[in-house]
Amino acid sequence: MRQTHLPGNGSSIAQRLSIGLRRGSVFVILLIIMALLSLQSGEFLTANNLLTIALQTSIIALVAIGMTFTIITGGIDLSVGSVAALAGAIAAGLTTRNHFGTYPAFLITLGMGAFIGLVNGALIVYGNIPPFVATLAMMAAARGLTLVYTQGRPISGLDSSFTFWASDTVIGISMPVIILAVIGLVAYLVLSQTSFGLYVYAIGGGEETARLASIPTRRVKIGVYIISGLLAALTGILLAARLWSAQPNTGVGMELDAIAASVLGGSSLAGGSGGIGGTIAGAFIIGALSNGLNLLEVPSYNQQVVKGLVFIVAVLLDYFLKRRARLQSGAGD
Repeated sequence: MRQTHLPGNGSSIAQRLSIGLRRGSVFVILLIIMALLSLQSGEFLTANNLLTIALQTSIIALVAIGMTFTIITGGIDLSVGSVAALAGAIAAGLTTRNHFGTYPAFLITLGMGAFIGLVNGALIVYGNIPPFVATLAMMAAARGLTLVYTQGRPISGLDSSFTFWASDTVIGISMPVIILAVIGLVAYLVLSQTSFGLYVYAIGGGEETARLASIPTRRVKIGVYIISGLLAALTGILLAARLWSAQPNTGVGMELDAIAASVLGGSSLAGGSGGIGGTIAGAFIIGALSNGLNLLEVPSYNQQVVKGLVFIVAVLLDYFLKRRARLQSGAGD
Protein backbone atom coordinates (compact mmCIF):
# COMPACT_ATOMS: atom_id res chain seq x y z
CA MET A 1 0.00 0.00 0.00
CA ARG A 2 1.31 3.45 -0.90
CA GLN A 3 2.10 5.60 2.11
CA THR A 4 1.37 9.30 2.27
CA HIS A 5 4.35 11.26 3.54
CA LEU A 6 3.72 14.13 5.91
CA PRO A 7 5.70 17.35 5.40
CA GLY A 8 7.97 16.49 8.28
CA ASN A 9 8.58 12.90 7.24
CA GLY A 10 12.31 12.04 7.25
CA SER A 11 12.11 10.04 4.03
CA SER A 12 10.53 12.98 2.21
CA ILE A 13 13.23 15.30 3.50
CA ALA A 14 15.94 12.86 2.38
CA GLN A 15 14.41 12.67 -1.09
CA ARG A 16 14.29 16.44 -1.40
CA LEU A 17 17.88 16.68 -0.19
CA SER A 18 19.00 14.08 -2.74
CA ILE A 19 17.23 15.94 -5.56
CA GLY A 20 18.85 19.17 -4.43
CA LEU A 21 22.28 17.55 -4.40
CA ARG A 22 21.71 16.13 -7.86
CA ARG A 23 20.73 19.50 -9.28
CA GLY A 24 23.52 21.32 -7.50
CA SER A 25 26.31 18.83 -8.17
CA VAL A 26 27.47 20.62 -11.31
CA PHE A 27 27.92 23.88 -9.39
CA VAL A 28 29.85 22.06 -6.67
CA ILE A 29 32.11 20.51 -9.31
CA LEU A 30 32.66 23.94 -10.89
CA LEU A 31 33.64 25.46 -7.54
CA ILE A 32 36.00 22.57 -6.76
CA ILE A 33 37.73 22.87 -10.14
CA MET A 34 38.10 26.64 -9.76
CA ALA A 35 39.49 26.25 -6.24
CA LEU A 36 42.05 23.64 -7.35
CA LEU A 37 43.15 25.71 -10.34
CA SER A 38 43.47 28.85 -8.23
CA LEU A 39 45.81 26.98 -5.88
CA GLN A 40 47.99 25.99 -8.82
CA SER A 41 48.03 29.39 -10.55
CA GLY A 42 47.87 32.80 -8.92
CA GLU A 43 46.60 34.30 -12.18
CA PHE A 44 43.48 32.15 -12.37
CA LEU A 45 41.20 34.20 -10.09
CA THR A 46 42.30 37.61 -11.35
CA ALA A 47 39.54 39.83 -12.73
CA ASN A 48 41.01 39.89 -16.24
CA ASN A 49 41.31 36.11 -16.39
CA LEU A 50 37.78 35.55 -15.10
CA LEU A 51 36.47 37.90 -17.79
CA THR A 52 38.49 35.94 -20.35
CA ILE A 53 36.95 32.67 -19.13
CA ALA A 54 33.48 34.21 -19.38
CA LEU A 55 34.16 35.36 -22.96
CA GLN A 56 35.55 32.00 -24.04
CA THR A 57 32.77 30.07 -22.34
CA SER A 58 29.92 32.19 -23.69
CA ILE A 59 30.51 30.85 -27.19
CA ILE A 60 30.17 27.18 -26.26
CA ALA A 61 27.40 27.91 -23.75
CA LEU A 62 25.18 29.43 -26.45
CA VAL A 63 25.35 26.39 -28.67
CA ALA A 64 25.03 24.11 -25.62
CA ILE A 65 21.71 25.77 -24.74
CA GLY A 66 20.32 24.74 -28.12
CA MET A 67 21.77 21.26 -27.64
CA THR A 68 20.00 21.01 -24.28
CA PHE A 69 16.61 21.51 -25.91
CA THR A 70 17.23 18.61 -28.28
CA ILE A 71 18.70 16.33 -25.59
CA ILE A 72 15.75 16.86 -23.25
CA THR A 73 13.45 15.50 -25.98
CA GLY A 74 15.69 12.44 -26.28
CA GLY A 75 17.39 13.68 -29.45
CA ILE A 76 20.76 15.19 -30.32
CA ASP A 77 22.18 17.67 -32.84
CA LEU A 78 25.60 16.81 -34.22
CA SER A 79 25.47 19.52 -36.90
CA VAL A 80 25.93 22.56 -34.64
CA GLY A 81 29.67 22.99 -35.25
CA SER A 82 29.30 22.85 -39.02
CA VAL A 83 26.26 25.14 -38.96
CA ALA A 84 28.26 27.65 -36.91
CA ALA A 85 31.06 27.56 -39.50
CA LEU A 86 28.62 27.98 -42.39
CA ALA A 87 26.83 30.83 -40.60
CA GLY A 88 30.04 32.70 -39.94
CA ALA A 89 31.10 32.31 -43.55
CA ILE A 90 27.75 33.46 -44.95
CA ALA A 91 27.52 36.46 -42.62
CA ALA A 92 31.09 37.50 -43.48
CA GLY A 93 30.59 36.88 -47.20
CA LEU A 94 27.35 38.87 -47.37
CA THR A 95 29.00 41.90 -45.79
CA THR A 96 32.35 41.81 -47.61
CA ARG A 97 31.56 40.24 -50.98
CA ASN A 98 27.94 41.20 -51.53
CA HIS A 99 28.04 44.50 -49.61
CA PHE A 100 25.00 43.79 -47.49
CA GLY A 101 24.56 45.81 -44.35
CA THR A 102 25.73 44.08 -41.18
CA TYR A 103 22.30 43.61 -39.66
CA PRO A 104 20.49 42.42 -42.81
CA ALA A 105 23.35 39.91 -43.19
CA PHE A 106 22.86 38.80 -39.60
CA LEU A 107 19.12 38.31 -40.11
CA ILE A 108 19.66 36.28 -43.27
CA THR A 109 22.27 34.15 -41.52
CA LEU A 110 20.07 33.51 -38.49
CA GLY A 111 17.24 32.58 -40.86
CA MET A 112 19.57 30.12 -42.56
CA GLY A 113 20.39 28.53 -39.20
CA ALA A 114 16.71 28.21 -38.34
CA PHE A 115 16.02 26.69 -41.75
CA ILE A 116 18.74 24.06 -41.28
CA GLY A 117 17.17 23.26 -37.91
CA LEU A 118 13.80 22.94 -39.65
CA VAL A 119 15.30 20.50 -42.15
CA ASN A 120 16.88 18.47 -39.34
CA GLY A 121 13.57 18.34 -37.50
CA ALA A 122 11.62 17.38 -40.62
CA LEU A 123 14.05 14.57 -41.43
CA ILE A 124 13.65 13.22 -37.91
CA VAL A 125 9.89 13.69 -37.56
CA TYR A 126 8.60 12.98 -41.06
CA GLY A 127 11.47 10.93 -42.45
CA ASN A 128 11.70 8.78 -39.31
CA ILE A 129 15.48 9.12 -39.42
CA PRO A 130 17.21 8.79 -36.03
CA PRO A 131 18.48 12.18 -34.76
CA PHE A 132 22.06 10.91 -34.66
CA VAL A 133 21.97 9.94 -38.33
CA ALA A 134 20.02 12.95 -39.61
CA THR A 135 22.20 15.53 -37.87
CA LEU A 136 25.40 13.64 -38.69
CA ALA A 137 24.46 13.90 -42.38
CA MET A 138 23.71 17.60 -41.94
CA MET A 139 27.05 18.06 -40.21
CA ALA A 140 28.84 16.73 -43.29
CA ALA A 141 26.65 18.72 -45.70
CA ALA A 142 27.06 22.02 -43.84
CA ARG A 143 30.81 21.58 -43.55
CA GLY A 144 31.02 20.84 -47.26
CA LEU A 145 28.94 23.92 -48.11
CA THR A 146 31.25 26.01 -45.95
CA LEU A 147 34.31 24.80 -47.84
CA VAL A 148 32.59 25.42 -51.16
CA TYR A 149 31.48 28.92 -50.18
CA THR A 150 34.87 29.95 -48.76
CA GLN A 151 36.95 27.96 -51.26
CA GLY A 152 38.84 26.76 -48.19
CA ARG A 153 40.12 30.28 -47.41
CA PRO A 154 39.27 32.71 -44.59
CA ILE A 155 36.91 35.59 -45.35
CA SER A 156 38.34 38.72 -43.75
CA GLY A 157 37.82 42.48 -43.96
CA LEU A 158 34.89 42.65 -41.51
CA ASP A 159 33.91 46.15 -40.47
CA SER A 160 33.56 47.49 -36.95
CA SER A 161 29.76 47.08 -36.84
CA PHE A 162 30.33 43.34 -37.32
CA THR A 163 33.25 42.84 -34.94
CA PHE A 164 31.56 45.00 -32.28
CA TRP A 165 29.45 42.01 -31.24
CA ALA A 166 32.46 40.10 -29.97
CA SER A 167 35.27 42.61 -29.43
CA ASP A 168 33.51 45.45 -27.59
CA THR A 169 32.35 45.66 -23.99
CA VAL A 170 29.54 47.28 -22.04
CA ILE A 171 30.47 48.35 -18.50
CA GLY A 172 33.49 46.08 -18.82
CA ILE A 173 31.52 43.00 -19.87
CA SER A 174 32.08 41.47 -23.32
CA MET A 175 29.12 41.48 -25.69
CA PRO A 176 29.03 37.65 -26.05
CA VAL A 177 28.67 37.37 -22.26
CA ILE A 178 25.76 39.83 -22.30
CA ILE A 179 24.16 37.94 -25.19
CA LEU A 180 24.57 34.68 -23.26
CA ALA A 181 22.88 36.19 -20.21
CA VAL A 182 19.91 37.34 -22.30
CA ILE A 183 19.59 34.10 -24.28
CA GLY A 184 20.06 32.02 -21.14
CA LEU A 185 17.28 33.89 -19.33
CA VAL A 186 14.91 33.57 -22.27
CA ALA A 187 15.67 29.85 -22.67
CA TYR A 188 15.15 29.28 -18.95
CA LEU A 189 11.77 31.02 -19.05
CA VAL A 190 10.74 29.06 -22.15
CA LEU A 191 11.56 25.73 -20.52
CA SER A 192 10.16 26.52 -17.08
CA GLN A 193 7.25 28.88 -17.69
CA THR A 194 5.66 27.96 -21.03
CA SER A 195 3.57 25.13 -22.43
CA PHE A 196 6.27 24.54 -25.03
CA GLY A 197 8.80 23.86 -22.28
CA LEU A 198 6.40 21.49 -20.55
CA TYR A 199 5.90 19.65 -23.83
CA VAL A 200 9.66 19.37 -24.37
CA TYR A 201 10.07 17.57 -21.04
CA ALA A 202 6.97 15.45 -21.65
CA ILE A 203 8.31 14.20 -24.99
CA GLY A 204 11.63 13.29 -23.39
CA GLY A 205 9.83 11.44 -20.63
CA GLY A 206 7.83 9.35 -23.11
CA GLU A 207 6.97 10.43 -26.63
CA GLU A 208 4.10 7.99 -27.11
CA THR A 209 2.55 9.00 -23.80
CA ALA A 210 2.93 12.67 -24.77
CA ARG A 211 1.24 12.01 -28.10
CA LEU A 212 -1.67 10.24 -26.41
CA ALA A 213 -1.98 13.28 -24.13
CA SER A 214 -2.65 15.38 -27.28
CA ILE A 215 0.74 17.11 -27.16
CA PRO A 216 1.79 18.22 -30.68
CA THR A 217 4.94 16.13 -30.56
CA ARG A 218 5.95 16.71 -34.18
CA ARG A 219 5.77 20.49 -33.98
CA VAL A 220 7.60 20.56 -30.66
CA LYS A 221 10.42 18.31 -31.89
CA ILE A 222 10.85 20.40 -35.03
CA GLY A 223 10.82 23.48 -32.80
CA VAL A 224 13.74 22.33 -30.65
CA TYR A 225 15.88 21.69 -33.74
CA ILE A 226 15.01 25.14 -35.07
CA ILE A 227 16.18 26.58 -31.74
CA SER A 228 19.40 24.56 -31.96
CA GLY A 229 20.09 25.68 -35.53
CA LEU A 230 19.32 29.31 -34.68
CA LEU A 231 21.71 29.36 -31.73
CA ALA A 232 24.41 27.57 -33.72
CA ALA A 233 24.13 30.29 -36.38
CA LEU A 234 24.34 33.00 -33.72
CA THR A 235 27.43 31.30 -32.33
CA GLY A 236 29.00 31.26 -35.80
CA ILE A 237 28.41 35.00 -36.20
CA LEU A 238 30.03 35.71 -32.83
CA LEU A 239 33.01 33.48 -33.64
CA ALA A 240 33.58 35.31 -36.92
CA ALA A 241 33.30 38.64 -35.12
CA ARG A 242 35.73 37.53 -32.44
CA LEU A 243 38.30 36.27 -34.95
CA TRP A 244 37.74 39.25 -37.30
CA SER A 245 37.31 36.70 -40.08
CA ALA A 246 35.31 33.62 -41.02
CA GLN A 247 37.47 30.51 -40.88
CA PRO A 248 36.32 27.43 -42.86
CA ASN A 249 37.44 25.09 -40.06
CA THR A 250 35.55 26.96 -37.33
CA GLY A 251 33.51 24.82 -34.94
CA VAL A 252 35.33 21.51 -35.41
CA GLY A 253 34.52 19.48 -32.30
CA MET A 254 32.04 22.07 -31.04
CA GLU A 255 29.23 19.54 -30.93
CA LEU A 256 31.22 17.41 -28.47
CA ASP A 257 31.79 20.37 -26.14
CA ALA A 258 28.10 21.28 -26.36
CA ILE A 259 27.01 17.74 -25.51
CA ALA A 260 29.53 17.56 -22.66
CA ALA A 261 28.32 20.88 -21.21
CA SER A 262 24.71 19.75 -21.35
CA VAL A 263 25.40 16.35 -19.78
CA LEU A 264 27.65 17.86 -17.11
CA GLY A 265 24.78 20.21 -16.38
CA GLY A 266 22.44 17.35 -15.61
CA SER A 267 20.80 16.59 -18.95
CA SER A 268 20.12 12.92 -19.53
CA LEU A 269 20.93 11.53 -22.97
CA ALA A 270 17.85 9.35 -22.51
CA GLY A 271 15.75 12.52 -22.42
CA GLY A 272 13.31 13.99 -19.94
CA SER A 273 15.68 15.94 -17.72
CA GLY A 274 18.00 18.91 -17.95
CA GLY A 275 18.05 22.65 -17.47
CA ILE A 276 19.60 25.84 -18.74
CA GLY A 277 21.35 26.84 -15.51
CA GLY A 278 23.08 23.48 -15.28
CA THR A 279 24.11 23.61 -18.93
CA ILE A 280 25.71 27.03 -18.52
CA ALA A 281 27.52 25.79 -15.41
CA GLY A 282 28.68 22.75 -17.39
CA ALA A 283 30.02 25.05 -20.11
CA PHE A 284 31.90 27.03 -17.46
CA ILE A 285 33.46 23.81 -16.18
CA ILE A 286 34.85 23.18 -19.67
CA GLY A 287 35.92 26.81 -20.08
CA ALA A 288 37.56 27.09 -16.65
CA LEU A 289 39.36 23.79 -17.12
CA SER A 290 40.72 24.79 -20.53
CA ASN A 291 41.83 28.18 -19.27
CA GLY A 292 43.47 26.78 -16.14
CA LEU A 293 45.33 24.10 -18.03
CA ASN A 294 46.61 26.72 -20.48
CA LEU A 295 47.84 28.86 -17.57
CA LEU A 296 49.66 25.81 -16.22
CA GLU A 297 51.17 25.28 -19.69
CA VAL A 298 49.78 21.77 -19.97
CA PRO A 299 50.23 20.44 -23.55
CA SER A 300 47.01 20.35 -25.57
CA TYR A 301 47.05 16.56 -25.97
CA ASN A 302 47.32 16.14 -22.19
CA GLN A 303 44.47 18.58 -21.74
CA GLN A 304 42.17 16.27 -23.66
CA VAL A 305 42.96 13.46 -21.23
CA VAL A 306 42.24 15.66 -18.20
CA LYS A 307 38.97 16.90 -19.68
CA GLY A 308 37.89 13.34 -20.40
CA LEU A 309 38.63 12.23 -16.84
CA VAL A 310 36.72 15.16 -15.34
CA PHE A 311 33.78 14.43 -17.61
CA ILE A 312 33.73 10.77 -16.55
CA VAL A 313 33.89 11.66 -12.84
CA ALA A 314 31.09 14.23 -13.22
CA VAL A 315 28.82 11.81 -15.09
CA LEU A 316 29.47 9.06 -12.53
CA LEU A 317 28.62 11.46 -9.70
CA ASP A 318 25.42 12.51 -11.43
CA TYR A 319 24.53 8.85 -12.02
CA PHE A 320 25.14 8.03 -8.37
CA LEU A 321 22.94 10.88 -7.16
CA LYS A 322 20.14 9.95 -9.59
CA ARG A 323 20.32 6.28 -8.55
CA ARG A 324 20.20 7.27 -4.91
CA ALA A 325 17.13 9.42 -5.55
CA ARG A 326 15.37 6.54 -7.34
CA LEU A 327 16.14 4.15 -4.50
CA GLN A 328 14.83 6.59 -1.90
CA SER A 329 11.75 7.24 -3.98
CA GLY A 330 11.10 3.48 -4.21
CA ALA A 331 11.61 3.08 -0.49
CA GLY A 332 8.81 5.53 0.13
CA ASP A 333 6.21 3.46 -1.76
